[in-house]
Amino acid sequence: MTKITFLGAGSTVFAKNVLGDCMTVDALQDFEFALFDIDHGRLTDSEMMLNNLKKSLNSDVKVKAYHDRKEALRGAKYVINAIQVGGYDPSTITDFEVPKKYGLRQTIADTLGIGGIFRDLRTIPVMQEFARDMKEVCPDAWFLNYTNPMAVLTNVMLKEGIKTVGLCHSVQACASHLLDSLDMPKDHIQWKIAGINHMAWLLDITRNGEDLYPEIKKRAKEKQQEKHDDMVRFELMDKFGYYVTESSEHNAEYHPYFIKSKYPELIDKYNIPLDEYPRRCVNQIEDWKKMRDDLINDQNLQHERTHEYGSYIIEAMETNKPFKIGGNVLNTGGLISNLPENAVVEVPCLVDSSGVTPTYVGDLPEQLAALNRTNINTQLLTIEAALTKKKDKIYQAALLDPHTAAELSIDDIIALCDDLIEEHGKWLPEYQ
Repeated sequence: MTKITFLGAGSTVFAKNVLGDCMTVDALQDFEFALFDIDHGRLTDSEMMLNNLKKSLNSDVKVKAYHDRKEALRGAKYVINAIQVGGYDPSTITDFEVPKKYGLRQTIADTLGIGGIFRDLRTIPVMQEFARDMKEVCPDAWFLNYTNPMAVLTNVMLKEGIKTVGLCHSVQACASHLLDSLDMPKDHIQWKIAGINHMAWLLDITRNGEDLYPEIKKRAKEKQQEKHDDMVRFELMDKFGYYVTESSEHNAEYHPYFIKSKYPELIDKYNIPLDEYPRRCVNQIEDWKKMRDDLINDQNLQHERTHEYGSYIIEAMETNKPFKIGGNVLNTGGLISNLPENAVVEVPCLVDSSGVTPTYVGDLPEQLAALNRTNINTQLLTIEAALTKKKDKIYQAALLDPHTAAELSIDDIIALCDDLIEEHGKWLPEYQ
């Protein structure tokens, strides 16, 4: 029986999306779904939910929860990763509240910035444990990583010798979201996206061969006259020429232009939701309390296949029917030729029974590559910090972060890093 292991299966709604997708695929019946989570209560919830879904979808999969991670991984052909180390309380709270004392504000803090750096530092050791287990009990498995910070964690798993692709849903949603927001039709469109995770670029978009960018930019300029939820991305497109994949709240903190204590009026001008991620976490916790009983006790639970890449990748590998994804892979051989080869990039990839084959993109427009490099600098130094356990590499990663460096002095950045190391305590024992 082919085995799909889901690490972080206590993420019940996400497990429903990805594993529920797999239940709808004929080629993925008679699979075992092996569930693992350190929160045994949430693990049981997900097991019950998936068994209900299995019955209502008439699926032949086997759902089994494990309390031993290595046994959950043993013999797996595919491993899906959706963990969050440290959770909302205390780690996410720490990532936001400590920088606030220095006047450094964030929106999401799960990818780059000071929050992203420290999420990396507490997650990488756990990922290395996964890699050690996999090399022992499922060395040929594909690791499908959904956990942020995507580029860094995918890079670490590849360094560990694990067949890994990083997956984010911002690529497949980008073009349709943009056209919807500008009241433009989506039929017969073709698009190409490449860059790095959360900062990949819509390089071209056409309908029946006609370039849509002139009309997109015209409508976007008009829309900027009134407040809306995508003002940062539209401003980046206006100044740098291309639309970026991830949301405005994310991109507000990837650049030095938008969240500035010296110019507080920019928050209102660009409609930037400071502290957005903690709000979402609180809302998700409350929503889960309301929906839990319905989700785990509903004997007629239904599911339609989502646009998440996971089930499509596994189906393509099992059936040898090719499928194209936007995947996060190492920039080996210069897939994007003006970005570093030791960085993880997000490029079109072909998936079939031979695995994930990334496509060559060539040079990005230089201004886009330059913006990507500012983020890659911090990513690579964060990896070096985690692998060497050298505190000065943490400082250097933070000093090179665009938003942090634009707001704080060298001394304050170093002091902030020290405070975060102390506050995160047990998650970062090597740096105490």
